[in-house]
Amino acid sequence: MKCKLCDERKAAIKRPKNGHAVCKECFFYVFEEEVHHTIVSNNLFKPGEKVAIGASGGKDSTVLAHVLTTLNKRYDYGLDLFLLSVDEGITGYRDDSLKTVELNKEYYQLPLLVISYEEIYGWTMDEIVKLVGLNNNCTFCGVFRRQALDRGAYKLGVDKITTGHNADDIAETVLMNILRGDFFRLSKCHKIITGEDDTMPRCKPLKYCYEKEIVMYAHLKKLDYFSTECSYAPQAYRGYVRELLKNMEKIRPSSIVDIIHSAEKMELDSDVKIPPKLSCTKCGFISSNKVCKACVLLDGLNKGRPKIAIGKKAIIAYEEDNKNQDEEVKEPEETKEAEETSGEISKSF
Repeated sequence: MKCKLCDERKAAIKRPKNGHAVCKECFFYVFEEEVHHTIVSNNLFKPGEKVAIGASGGKDSTVLAHVLTTLNKRYDYGLDLFLLSVDEGITGYRDDSLKTVELNKEYYQLPLLVISYEEIYGWTMDEIVKLVGLNNNCTFCGVFRRQALDRGAYKLGVDKITTGHNADDIAETVLMNILRGDFFRLSKCHKIITGEDDTMPRCKPLKYCYEKEIVMYAHLKKLDYFSTECSYAPQAYRGYVRELLKNMEKIRPSSIVDIIHSAEKMELDSDVKIPPKLSCTKCGFISSNKVCKACVLLDGLNKGRPKIAIGKKAIIAYEEDNKNQDEEVKEPEETKEAEETSGEISKSF
């Protein structure tokens, strides 16, 4: 069978997205051009911007680094690219994947910054899992990683962060938020650019790229990437949603992009209250409450009560706990003052 696009070379693969049989050369070019179209049509970048690529060493971030580097040269985007990695402290997983990031740093000749949970929070994920178990560890990791990326981006002095979220990831997130009834997150989880009103916007150039095609691109291009799954991920809620999505894709391949387009067309009901943008009173980073989720989780860890910091009422529990502690600290001083006053009054008589 000949390639559907060039009609000259022999077809090598069948694209999961549309079923077209294409040769390797045409697949590479079309894949890159589709990402270019996504970037241009959504005005993701401006000439002269400094852009951090969230690099984990996995297939998505490796392909993102390769494609962005290629398109930056091909179309003269004028971007100054950096690699930014987060070391969560997962033995046998992240330490190995960071070796791949180092290889990519040398290959693409891009500056690299690695920032760790231990450096920022004083905890590694291995230590957190020992304390909280396997059921809720992804809550801690997800919240901490998001803030760690922001911290790293500020250190690099970049204008934007790009992440390797693909179409499958976004469709999974949409389904998760529907199943949870989380209307606020549902309204923004599908967006290609988030945090535009913040100081550190994030964008997803691979938003419409299927995971299977990303794997094909990385494999056929012989890119260096780390393919082992996180040892703590199998217990995550996302894993069950991913399995559901894969079953839907078998029946209807367009299910992935259909879910994304459906989410894009959704409009929030006027009764849904969107939390205001605030700055955390403890760390100063963006938050929807007086104290950000990262600080609440960290406080729970440091006090040996991490489970109190999980859930919708975590902020209330945090405020009450700290209020009680403040009262306990003030009580001896007030008692002392009362005793001194009582003594003075008794002497006057």
